[in-house]
Amino acid sequence: MTAPAHPQHAPAPHAYVSPIPVRRAHLGDALASEWTKIRSVRSTMWTLGVMILLMVVIGLGVAAIASSAEAPMGEETALAFGFFGMLPASICVITLGVLTIASEYGTGMIRTTLTACPSRARVLTAKAIVFFLLVFTVTTVVATLVALAQVALVDAAEPSADEWLRATVGAGAYLAALGLLSLAIGTLIRHSAGAITVMIGLLLLPLVAALFMFSAALKSVQEWLFTYAIPSQMIALYSSQPPFGEDGPAGWEPLLIMGGTAAVVLAGAYALLNSRDV
Repeated sequence: MTAPAHPQHAPAPHAYVSPIPVRRAHLGDALASEWTKIRSVRSTMWTLGVMILLMVVIGLGVAAIASSAEAPMGEETALAFGFFGMLPASICVITLGVLTIASEYGTGMIRTTLTACPSRARVLTAKAIVFFLLVFTVTTVVATLVALAQVALVDAAEPSADEWLRATVGAGAYLAALGLLSLAIGTLIRHSAGAITVMIGLLLLPLVAALFMFSAALKSVQEWLFTYAIPSQMIALYSSQPPFGEDGPAGWEPLLIMGGTAAVVLAGAYALLNSRDV
């Protein structure tokens, strides 16, 4: 008895080969993705638009009032008036920094982001780089234009090169670093309203609390809060001498303090982002 013949199998179809070259994704791809996100959402235009408006209107308004009052400025330059626009503008930067990542948790878009780019560290790095460069560029340009107008309006001492640099590049870098701190807090809390509330509390609460410390036992704490609160650091950025006592920061030191704080909190955000579920 003969064995049955084996059935003949049809030849396997040819495998499809894409004409598009396949390569590994890298940080540049994540940067392009995050740039597309941040420039295409309305929150970016609204927050940066309001920030620019506050810096210009308040900065020029204060300079115009000082010019009309003709008060003696002494050795102070007109660049110090930039603080008045920088403080309210920081609230816009805080809001945008939080929304850059916390809004994705609110909508669930973070799952799509991490599916497209499983490397969580790469995603956070791309967000931080894009956000920092955007805020730094915009605030530096606006701060420069406002500073030029303030010096032209107010009869005051001629600013030095270092004062010009701190009032323009320094102010832009400080606000961008504050925004990075907000981005890190948004990563840790993962809730837009909660993270914005925490950051506004960090911005305003130390000064408010210091105002009510009437006890002599709290004198040292009160002085520390007055010296190292974020608004006080902004004032110190425009001054060559410590404006709040001999031991307080001045010049570029506030930028180093804010940059170091943002780096520490951002490191914690990296660690927590990699260790918990989305």
